[in-house]
Amino acid sequence: MTDVKRDPSVETEKREYTHAEQGSQSDDFDPKNKLHLAEGNTNAKLSNPLVGIPHDKLEEQALAFAHSYGLSEHADIIRKGALVAQDPLGFDSLPQLTPEEKAELQREQTHRWDQPKTLYYLVVLCSMAAAVQGMDETVINGANLFWPRQFGLFPDEPGRGRDQWLLGLVASAPYLCCAVLGCWLTDPMNRMFGRRGTIFITATLSWLTCFWQGVTNSWPHLFAARFVLGLGVGPKSSTVPVYAAECSPAPIRGALVMMWQMWTAFRLLCSGLNWRLMLGSAGVPALAIMAQVYFCPESPRWLMGKGRYLKAFESLCRLRKTKIMAARDFYYIHTLLVAEQELKPSGKWRIVELFTIPRNRRAALASFIVMFMQQFCGINVIAYYSSTIFSQAGLGDIQSILGSWGFGMLNFVFALPAVYTIDTFGRRFLLLTTFPAMSACLLITGMAFFIGNDHARTGVVAAGMYVFTIFYSPGEGPVPFTYSAEAFPLNIRDFGMSFATATCWFFNFVVAITFPRLLGAFTPQGAFGWYAAWNAIGWVLILLFVPETKALSLEELDQVFSVPTHTMLHTNFVKCHLHEDLGPRTYAPPGAGHA
Repeated sequence: MTDVKRDPSVETEKREYTHAEQGSQSDDFDPKNKLHLAEGNTNAKLSNPLVGIPHDKLEEQALAFAHSYGLSEHADIIRKGALVAQDPLGFDSLPQLTPEEKAELQREQTHRWDQPKTLYYLVVLCSMAAAVQGMDETVINGANLFWPRQFGLFPDEPGRGRDQWLLGLVASAPYLCCAVLGCWLTDPMNRMFGRRGTIFITATLSWLTCFWQGVTNSWPHLFAARFVLGLGVGPKSSTVPVYAAECSPAPIRGALVMMWQMWTAFRLLCSGLNWRLMLGSAGVPALAIMAQVYFCPESPRWLMGKGRYLKAFESLCRLRKTKIMAARDFYYIHTLLVAEQELKPSGKWRIVELFTIPRNRRAALASFIVMFMQQFCGINVIAYYSSTIFSQAGLGDIQSILGSWGFGMLNFVFALPAVYTIDTFGRRFLLLTTFPAMSACLLITGMAFFIGNDHARTGVVAAGMYVFTIFYSPGEGPVPFTYSAEAFPLNIRDFGMSFATATCWFFNFVVAITFPRLLGAFTPQGAFGWYAAWNAIGWVLILLFVPETKALSLEELDQVFSVPTHTMLHTNFVKCHLHEDLGPRTYAPPGAGHA
């Protein structure tokens, strides 16, 4: 379905426009104007395909594009937007712009948080979805103290290995479903229903299954309810960060996308109810999402991918402060998508493209590492079993739940600085500076169980877990979903995000199902030492294989991931860079506002 009827005259115009566009790029484009393109980068022209095109040719292209896609009434503003997109910092020298338009673009550079209300409304929607996600994940924490006894399981008693495995199986059921089924529904659901439709459907599933959990009467029944919950958790976790990333301006994209993790952390604060109410309560905010999503605009990139250009432009006008900014981002996105499609191999399944095309493979590896480490850093051991851990450290049931509440509060509060730091210092820098401290905290927590005095042991265990959370929350907490949502090119973005979230949920399942048995077999000392070691390993993997992505448009990131692996390894290992030095750029620096 498109916004333009498929009549012969329109199709002829589109063919003529495409021919004119290709001709102007091939005849007038000067490669010498491309600055600092990665050596051997077959997709280098994606850094900014508009550079080097004479203004008169570029204006012709923009007007032809507007008329060809049913945007004639917006042709003049799209023409101006194309000129600004070619050189985002050179708008002052463009006589085609009015003084008001120049003032608007100047203000954008100095007031990056001055965004339209619709964009913040969309952020509220994504935050609500994250809160539901956090409830779906973490309400099992406090419930783990009560439901096993009611259903005849006693995992805390000696020789109850089977009960320990069953406790882990029920707790991890949604993540098993996410890994084997839920996440892989993301691509077909997004193609059929769009970002908004997928969010609505998954919120409905969360609403229904949460109430189902609250009325179960046996552990197999509870396992079934939590497994079906994964059908909502998987696609929602893959779609919401991508939706936020595709609708956000580049200078604040990281901050807006990381709201997902911050509000997931917020739900850890709400875990002190009767276990049936705990499990059923996540259905309430899901209703709010189902109502709210109708009023949000659809992702412009998704609409353009479906050929619905008029709707895409209208959506961008709602998501940008002024029409000139919307036109600039609109034409720039279109140009990069066209260039991306020209480079797209034909006749391959996307799962093959994900691992055989070097640019995609590097993005998949980096996303795999950050998602894997989010689980094996040990945070979800605390999120799901902190009540059990505090109980083993000598606290009663009520005190254990209060201790878990303190963990949830710290997780939320210390995620707040990432709103600023994730786009200021960068994703990679935050990870490399927090992982060593996280490793040390887990090691101290494990060793604290050797302390004989109950009060001293409890104090050190709580301090170790809390300080670990303080370092986790601004780094490995918000970065993985933000990073994965922006790493993949549009043609495989849904599938790439499915791969990333399936990785996350699979290892989430592994952690959740094994930790009760790990506590029994390794003792708390060995269990926490195990995850402390993984934090050290994660630091090395991030240093070598995870490049920086801050302040670049989703399309411009193609250049980052097209740097050959051996070049990246040499740079990172020999020079031990915490920040990536990408050199001069032809695209928008922080504040210039490319989409």
